[in-house]
Amino acid sequence: MEKKREGVLEAMSRIVSDPYYFLHFMAFFSYLPIRNSASQYTSHRLLDREIQAFLAFLMFSAIKMVREETWEAFVADSLLYAKIFLIAVSLIMDYRVAIWFSVIFSVIYLLAQQPAFSKLGTAKKLTPMQLEDLLSEGNTTKYWLIEFFACSSSKCVRSSRCFPELSITYSNSLLTFGTIDLGLFPNTAAKFGISLAGGMSQLPTYILYEKGVEVSRFPDFYVDAAPSLPITKKLLCQHFELDRLLLDYINGS
Repeated sequence: MEKKREGVLEAMSRIVSDPYYFLHFMAFFSYLPIRNSASQYTSHRLLDREIQAFLAFLMFSAIKMVREETWEAFVADSLLYAKIFLIAVSLIMDYRVAIWFSVIFSVIYLLAQQPAFSKLGTAKKLTPMQLEDLLSEGNTTKYWLIEFFACSSSKCVRSSRCFPELSITYSNSLLTFGTIDLGLFPNTAAKFGISLAGGMSQLPTYILYEKGVEVSRFPDFYVDAAPSLPITKKLLCQHFELDRLLLDYINGS
């Protein structure tokens, strides 16, 4: 019960403090006074549609809650569904109201960005120069798994919780996790074989180094090879064989 209460307080704190959530909250809240100004005839028609839209929203949200692995992905999808249903219901009231909400949500999209998961787990926040220095050192850990991301990429935001949680489970003296924000260092992306073309479709990119040498990456070098499936902990765990690396550490290999 205490954890649930803390979760609710944290969510309320985000709504108030973060522009992305606060602006969405105000946009949805503005529907209430607009709704109250509707004529009596329109109000009766609206009620049925509002109930249908609300039930449909709950159904889609429940499906996403089961399928999505991260809170960030669930919130992004839920907000998208809420916007679609709100605009659809507004069309019944007045097409000008629907246009108004479409404009408001477009402005929010331009002004505010969904925040990524802020915690690092046991991963280390690095610059490209720091990574090169670490990989060139002889006394560095045997393996480095690096996440290259950009906060401006929606795919990076959706999957931002996966890497920190993996680092908590799999970090040890043989395997170290690190992150590099290519949004801050875009000119160094090509040095690591990462293309930022096509709306950063290749991000996030994950590279595993063994004794300073790249041995595996996801996705591949080419933009066309950008992953179509969402990034999940299971996908990364299987691709980089993290369970095997953990067993090697336990067995002293």
